[in-house]
Amino acid sequence: MSYAFVFPGQGSQSVGMLAELAETHSSVKEVFTEASDALGYDLWNLVQNDPEGKLNQTDVTQPAMLAAGIAVYRTLAEQKAVSPAYMAGHSLGEYSALVASGVMTLAQGIELVAERGRLMQSAVPEGQGAMAAVLGLEDAQVVAVCEQVSGVVEAVNFNSPGQVVIAGEKVAVEAAMEAATEAGASRVVPLPVSVPSHCSLMKPAADALQEKLAGMTFSEASTPVLHNVNVEVSQSAEQIKQALVQQLYRPVQWVKTVEAMKANGVDQLFELGPGKVLMGLNRRIDRKMGMVAVYDNATLEKAISSL
Repeated sequence: MSYAFVFPGQGSQSVGMLAELAETHSSVKEVFTEASDALGYDLWNLVQNDPEGKLNQTDVTQPAMLAAGIAVYRTLAEQKAVSPAYMAGHSLGEYSALVASGVMTLAQGIELVAERGRLMQSAVPEGQGAMAAVLGLEDAQVVAVCEQVSGVVEAVNFNSPGQVVIAGEKVAVEAAMEAATEAGASRVVPLPVSVPSHCSLMKPAADALQEKLAGMTFSEASTPVLHNVNVEVSQSAEQIKQALVQQLYRPVQWVKTVEAMKANGVDQLFELGPGKVLMGLNRRIDRKMGMVAVYDNATLEKAISSL
């Protein structure tokens, strides 16, 4: 069996995530302690209790999800020797893949995504951007709908056949939602986000992120990581940095990522992190691939027995 590890991004977080796993595996809290040290606040307490309602703020969500993905990865790796053919992550999840593959340390990754979240939020004032999921149209139809609308609105997440997310200026996104419905979309769902990710409005954030990345030292990956923007494996630290910069304002090519892994012999995917969003997407991309979402004790045991 050839398998890959994939990591979810924003939207999979929830208050109390990984609590059960933490009760039986010390590695979970160890990861969150390491992350807390890098951040300067108690990330585990925030994730478990969210006393100030900050978990869904992007500069908090991003380090929380990165820590959660790495906590599951390390817990699994402690229980079973693992050798995935590839790693990949959806949007923010790509950072989890890069930490798991040893390209950057957990502390580096945590500091980087916290800054990424701050830069994204500052690039577009809250209330001026929006995102929506368009269901039931072909990719080309969604792209065409966006092109016919005035203002900035773009297809940004190619999640699965018949599911494409659009992002941009709030008014333009709302117009595109209407146009998509008229074009025959089965559903158009506004997403509860404060930042229009992966569209050209994020270019200022990408430029600032590039400056942050310039001073960082990366290591060679122990496992190939497929990038969202080009579905390729970088051969150098500079290529990785460029892929992360472009990821902020270019689409997430998730369908092509899963298809590329399948074309290279992968027949089993393990989603490491809270929830099972990617498992749902991956089933619509290729139902024949084996898939296990790992987020609690029962799913951890299932993953161990599958490996």
